[in-house]
Amino acid sequence: MLQAVHLVRRYSGSAVVNDVSFSVRPGEVLGYLGPNGSGKTTTIRMLTGLLDPSSGHVEFAGRRVDDDPLAFKRRLGYVPEEPVLYPFLSGREHLELVGRLRGLSERVLAARIDALLTLFGLGAAASGSIHSYSKGMKQRVLLAGALLHDPDVLIFDEPDSGLDVTTMQVLRHLIQRLASQGKIVLYSSHVLELVERLCTRVIVIHRGTIVADDSVEHLRQLQSTASLEEVFGHLIDRDDPSTIAASITEAMALRG
Repeated sequence: MLQAVHLVRRYSGSAVVNDVSFSVRPGEVLGYLGPNGSGKTTTIRMLTGLLDPSSGHVEFAGRRVDDDPLAFKRRLGYVPEEPVLYPFLSGREHLELVGRLRGLSERVLAARIDALLTLFGLGAAASGSIHSYSKGMKQRVLLAGALLHDPDVLIFDEPDSGLDVTTMQVLRHLIQRLASQGKIVLYSSHVLELVERLCTRVIVIHRGTIVADDSVEHLRQLQSTASLEEVFGHLIDRDDPSTIAASITEAMALRG
């Protein structure tokens, strides 16, 4: 089990994440949602060890991650919000670098790279510079790198960014299959329709605090709404999107 235990992160004395606690069990796909600036990515960076909490800690399999962070990272696959890649490497070279850092044998690494490049539709571009890749291609390289060492914990922060419809469908089925194998999956996305179809449970964070933690179905019942998008809108107390859209078109017609 992966646990966030009373996580707090402060910047300039202000808590961006404020006393966030939750757990994710093997076989579970947890959706982690929130508007921009809610503390969502900050939480994820603390979970992955990229950011130290101001207070609180992360546990995995009953042990604090900060007691042996490398042991946890060996079992972690992570797709960050931004595609941080070496542009002068090819897709194949990037995966070779990741695999060697993960300690995979050359034989295993070569077999997995060949398979993943083909399955993610990157075979023809595998030897080309990442600098020449589209956003979607870069995202597929990141996905392949996160899966390369067959991790027990997978954390996806906006993994669908830039992906075409076909790859998004593959990603949805892939995550469901990974969960069925007993892996722990945390999935953060702005594509609420995908989250609704994919996740067994959803957490909504707003202004650094968890405002909901439940199944999608139960949240719908509590809010008396038909979709996760409507639930999300109610929970974060946002302005009506149609009203804002109307005001934007009016602003476009202003004459001064």
